[in-house]
Amino acid sequence: MSNAYQKIVRRKSRQILVGDVPIGGDAPVAVQSMTNTETCDVDATVAQINSLEKAGADLVRVSVPSMEAAEAFGKIKQRVNLPLISDIHFDYKIALRVAELGVDCLRINPGNIGREDRVRAVVESARDHGIPIRIGVNAGSLEKDLQKKYGEPTPEALVESAMRHIDILDRLNFPDFKVSLKASDVFMTVHAYRQLAGQIEQPLHLGITEAGGLRSGSVKSAIGLGMLLSEGIGDTIRVSLAADPVEEIRVGFDILKSLKIRNKGINLIACPSCSRQQFDVISTVNALEARLEDITEPMDVAVIGCVVNGPGEAKEAAIGLTGGTPNLLYVDGKPNHKVENDALVDELEKEIRQRIARQKAQSHPEKVIQIKDIS
Repeated sequence: MSNAYQKIVRRKSRQILVGDVPIGGDAPVAVQSMTNTETCDVDATVAQINSLEKAGADLVRVSVPSMEAAEAFGKIKQRVNLPLISDIHFDYKIALRVAELGVDCLRINPGNIGREDRVRAVVESARDHGIPIRIGVNAGSLEKDLQKKYGEPTPEALVESAMRHIDILDRLNFPDFKVSLKASDVFMTVHAYRQLAGQIEQPLHLGITEAGGLRSGSVKSAIGLGMLLSEGIGDTIRVSLAADPVEEIRVGFDILKSLKIRNKGINLIACPSCSRQQFDVISTVNALEARLEDITEPMDVAVIGCVVNGPGEAKEAAIGLTGGTPNLLYVDGKPNHKVENDALVDELEKEIRQRIARQKAQSHPEKVIQIKDIS
């Protein structure tokens, strides 16, 4: 079957580096989140960043609202592996300090920093340390004159705000930045990004801000980000949820996987279950998702509860299970062995991990791959 209809042509953008992660150009779309711990609580913040790394995050943003938080940020930076973006508003001295302490990207709005000499100091520090800047425009914090001009947040207001900040960096001959234009309204956000995408060459960071809770926010983000990503717009994404930040990473990768933009982890193909099912599909899938969270290698796994659609889906997946009397496990598109209901999850996990171990062994024959004991 031809995949020509699935081809997404990425918008061409200037590539920047956030730490060792390339953003824009032909680099993979990066997935990021933001810590919600108190930054001055170094241990808690480090623990959360490590959890985000384990979930697959490429980047993490940390709020730095005070000079005390800046000093804590420096300690955090020394203890984590992921590139860190500092979120800074108003006080230019905080930006200068975190630049000294090794931040990988400054999230600021140049227009909020104040006098021209202060903005210039921040930009020169970023230039000296090789740090890119992220301009972040939010519908909830537009400049007062733009609120008055447009009457309410609009895509045009978001773009005009962004261009003001961009113009400052252009005057200072600083091209290494990315831009976000976020609103809680899907259509406002999408239209704003579409407008800006044709006006600048820099990478775009996508997000539907204040999207909501885990379920509603995931749906809203999937629709908004999916619309833009399918058009080739977007170089980094954040799914903003009122939930554990780890969930933002999981949903972000699920969005990218659904568009075949990026494959990371298990892609579960599962039926919604019906009266034809020969085993409890829902509990099986839930158990598999929980057990396989640590896997980052891409793999399609089909879990179908009956023999109507099961064999067809199982044959297309790396590992497939079709319900029947008895249930049948497929490996590499071929029937492999029968499985009883009480052993489904264990058997699936074992086959998945064994396949990954074989792949690793083939790629790195000098290494001995340990298979997780699930007995």
